[in-house]
Amino acid sequence: MKNLIRLCFIVFLSSLNGQKIQSPSKSVTLDFKLAEKGKPSYTITYKNKPVILSSLMGVYLKDQADLASHFKIDDSKTSTVSESWNPVLGEQSVIANHYNQLTILLTQMGTGRKMNIIFKAYDDGVAFRYEFPKQEALNYFIISDEKSEFNLAGNHKTFWLPGDYDSQEYPYSETKFSEINNDKVDKNNGIALKSIGDKFRVQSPLMMKTADNLYLNIFEAAVVNYPVMHLDAIPNEYRLTSNLVPNAIGDKAYLQTPCVSPWRTVMVSDDARDIVASKMILNLNEPSKIDDTSWIKPMKYVGIWWEMHVGKSTWDYAGSQNAQNAASKELIPSGKHGATTANTKRYIDFAAKNGFDGVLVEGWNVGWEDWFGNWKEEVFDFTTPYPDFNIAEVNAYAKSKGVKMIMHSETSGSVANFERHLDRSFENMVNYGYPAVKTGYVGRIIPRGEFHDGQSMVNHFNFVARRAADYKLMVNSHESSRPTGYSRTYPNYIAAEAARGNEFNAWSIGNPPMHETILPFTRLLGGPMDYTPGIFEVKMSLYDKTKKEQVHTTLAKQLALYLTMYSPLQMAADLPENYEKYPDAFQFIKDVAVDWSESKYLEAEPGDYITVARKAKGTEKWFLGAITDENPRTTEIKLNFLSPNKKYKAIIYQDGKKAHWQSNPISYDIKTLEVNSNTKLKLVLAPGGGTAISFFPIN
Repeated sequence: MKNLIRLCFIVFLSSLNGQKIQSPSKSVTLDFKLAEKGKPSYTITYKNKPVILSSLMGVYLKDQADLASHFKIDDSKTSTVSESWNPVLGEQSVIANHYNQLTILLTQMGTGRKMNIIFKAYDDGVAFRYEFPKQEALNYFIISDEKSEFNLAGNHKTFWLPGDYDSQEYPYSETKFSEINNDKVDKNNGIALKSIGDKFRVQSPLMMKTADNLYLNIFEAAVVNYPVMHLDAIPNEYRLTSNLVPNAIGDKAYLQTPCVSPWRTVMVSDDARDIVASKMILNLNEPSKIDDTSWIKPMKYVGIWWEMHVGKSTWDYAGSQNAQNAASKELIPSGKHGATTANTKRYIDFAAKNGFDGVLVEGWNVGWEDWFGNWKEEVFDFTTPYPDFNIAEVNAYAKSKGVKMIMHSETSGSVANFERHLDRSFENMVNYGYPAVKTGYVGRIIPRGEFHDGQSMVNHFNFVARRAADYKLMVNSHESSRPTGYSRTYPNYIAAEAARGNEFNAWSIGNPPMHETILPFTRLLGGPMDYTPGIFEVKMSLYDKTKKEQVHTTLAKQLALYLTMYSPLQMAADLPENYEKYPDAFQFIKDVAVDWSESKYLEAEPGDYITVARKAKGTEKWFLGAITDENPRTTEIKLNFLSPNKKYKAIIYQDGKKAHWQSNPISYDIKTLEVNSNTKLKLVLAPGGGTAISFFPIN
């Protein structure tokens, strides 16, 4: 690890009420000042263009005066940090962390309470947080609100989700900022949020593009012991204000000094590639707290999962007709249960034959007959299998084939129950050799009144990762709050869902073709996503002729998603028999890596397209993925990322000439070329389509 840090502390004497800091390249400028009545405020410019106009800062305390006004500046300090670090798993093997820091030390007149505001200026944006030092005037306190404003410089194009405290599983809306309107949102299987006066609540990260072609993203990092930040949008004023998720009685956060808030981040660039490539969120988190990380491994897996979504089998053993009697009578098998010993062995054989690391099994444990929507405290015990799933036999068989099993623990939102059973569940995993667990939090949270995005649940999600590390287990959380870089601190937090994933295509209106072109600019900034790509049979009428649902991509785009949707935990989500129909296309999924030493974002435009090339860690192999929205696209790609003076065999998996995500999604062609770093490739992407390429060095 390289670690070169230059520190220089400077007291600004030129102005007691205003300070300025610039990024290392001087492209980003942050101005801080105390506005009227001693209110902290800031502005941000990028290459002299306004990005954030004068915006107020501070927090409000329950039953106490606010910490948002009547301040005076005691001191200010600056420092410069230039370092690099090595992620355990990631898009690249070395991450640079270079910024200039400004710390403003404030005292509130009349109360004597102290609050510091820390700014970090990067070349791709600004981060700030509130720091509450140890002090007699402020010890234990309750935050009732936060006053972090983001006043925009114009009516930007905006990619937004409604601010649901319990879910991110919405398709994105693309509108002008002035047209944000939750009243028009239909979650499809959820409740649309209504406006509150002239405000509309939206989620962060919020991606925007200005009229003068700046790309702007508002997000947060290192959410620890604090609620998730949503944003109140006032469309006609181009204003955003932080909205902290409350707990069951309306409080936002319980804190004790010394403590800090999460970082509030404003990314900005005139090149969209800088946003998707940014490592600001990871850099703002603490370094790994796991000394020995040798057990944290990337995984490519298959599993008993998609067959339930398409209706071929069920999670429950007995079927819904036995749900009422599940607690008191012996269950009668329905004959459609997916997680049987025999079926699991079939998946293990498929994984072993095709070089996959693991097999996920959902629906293996008792409780699925009565798990959803009843707000029951005790549903699962996370250790007791159904009668037709022999956990010992399954794991012995997997071990004999060199395949790891991935545990599934659905909580049905009963978090207190899960925590009571957590150690027993993890001990069970260790006993049977499971290296990873997929957790689920479907439904309303128990304890009642808590939200998925509240302080209590944020603490729970982080605690599960920390406790799993004690057992040397990796965690993939679904229906959790969206990640904010905590995978740097606990790299066993290998992946999360926390967005509208591929599963919605099986039983709803699905994800529009632009969906996957937006996620890299939003959800994936905070950490890897378990999107579950690789669906080949995209039309659900294959399983039921009456169904009209389908995946809104071509088959070739499903291959490209393995590159554009970064995760060190990638699923080949379709059924084994579907892959066996298309062995030539399936070869790409078998070949593609999931851990990288370099990543090059070659093209990017939110909502339209993205192209990325990645180098497999420890090899000279490269892989490329290019995807588009509902529009066809032709582009030319330079292969100058390849090592010079080397020849490569390029295997190109592309859309067929008449491919279309809706009318002809499985049309694809495969061709092989010899290329080098001077080669240019023309890519032709169908509507909703993509291209995936493997580059193998020629000896």
